[in-house]
Amino acid sequence: MHHVCSLLFAHSATYSFSLSSFSMERSKEKENTPTKIFLTSLSAMVAETTTFPIDITKTRLQLHGESLSSTRPTNAFQVAFEIVQREGMLGLYKGLSPAILRHLFYTPIRIVGYEHLREAFPSVSFSLVGKAFIGGLSGMIAQVVASPADLVKVRMQADGLLVRLGLQPRYTGPFDAINKIVHTEGIGGLWRGVLPNVQRAFLVNMGELACYDHAKRFIIQNQICEDGVYAHSLASIMSGLSATALSCPADVVKTRMMNQVSTKEAKIIYKSSYDCLVKTVRIEGLRALWKGFFPTWARLGPWQFVFWVSYEKFRYMAGLSSF
Repeated sequence: MHHVCSLLFAHSATYSFSLSSFSMERSKEKENTPTKIFLTSLSAMVAETTTFPIDITKTRLQLHGESLSSTRPTNAFQVAFEIVQREGMLGLYKGLSPAILRHLFYTPIRIVGYEHLREAFPSVSFSLVGKAFIGGLSGMIAQVVASPADLVKVRMQADGLLVRLGLQPRYTGPFDAINKIVHTEGIGGLWRGVLPNVQRAFLVNMGELACYDHAKRFIIQNQICEDGVYAHSLASIMSGLSATALSCPADVVKTRMMNQVSTKEAKIIYKSSYDCLVKTVRIEGLRALWKGFFPTWARLGPWQFVFWVSYEKFRYMAGLSSF
C-alpha cells in the first residue's frame, strides 16, 4: 500500500511539474510574441524589397490579355524589359510602399498566428494535413486584415500599363489611392476582391507554411543536414513550389478582380470571382489561370529564402528557438 501511494505521489509530482513547465513555456512564448511580430515584419520588409521587381512583372503578366491592346504573345522577360524601357528602373518598384505596409500586418499575423495554433493543437499540427489546415486558417485571417493594402499595391502596379499607353496614372501614391478609392467606391471598395484574396491566402499559406514546417523537420530528422541555412533553403524552395502550384489560379482571379474600378462610368468586367474564373478560361483558355506561374514561383522561392533565412537568424540572435 505504501509502495502504491509512493508511486501515485511521484506520478502526481511529475505531472504537476510537467504542467508547471508547460505553463512556464507557454507564458514565455506569450512574452516573446511582440519580439516575434517585430522580427517577422523586419524579415518581410527585407524579402519584399529584394523580390518586388519579380512581383510587379507577375502582376503585369497576369493583367495581360484583359484589353484588346495587349493581344500579342508575351512572357515575363519581355514584360520586365518593357517596364524598364518605358518607366525606368524605378518602374520595377511601382507599388512598393503599399506592399511593405501590407506585410506589416499580413506576415506577423500569419506567421505568429500559425506558430500559436501549432502550439495550441499539437496533436492536429503533428500531421501534414493538420499543418496545412492551421496554415490556411492563419493566412485567411491575416489577408482579411491586410486586403486594403494589397488592393492599393495591385492598383499602383497596374498603373504602369496606363503610363505605357501614354495616359496619366490613376494614383500618385498609396494615400492618394486610398483616398480616391474610398471617395469613388466607398469604404467597402478597399476590400474589393477580398474573397479571391482570402481564397488565395488560404492556398498559399496551406502550401507555404505547412510545407516549410514539414519539410524542414523532415530534413533535420532524417539527418540530411542540420538546422541551418542549407535546411532553410531546401525547405523554402519546396514550399515555394507547392504554394505557387496551389495558388496561381486564385492569384490571377484576385489580381483581375482587384484591378477593376467600380463606378457608374466604368464598365464592370467581372461580377464575381467565379465570373472572372469562367470568363478568363473561356476567352484565354485554361492555361491563363497559370499566367505568371514562373515569375510567381521565381518570386516565392527567393522571397521565402530571404524571409526564412533572415527570420530564423533574427530569432537565433534574439534568443528564441527555431521556427
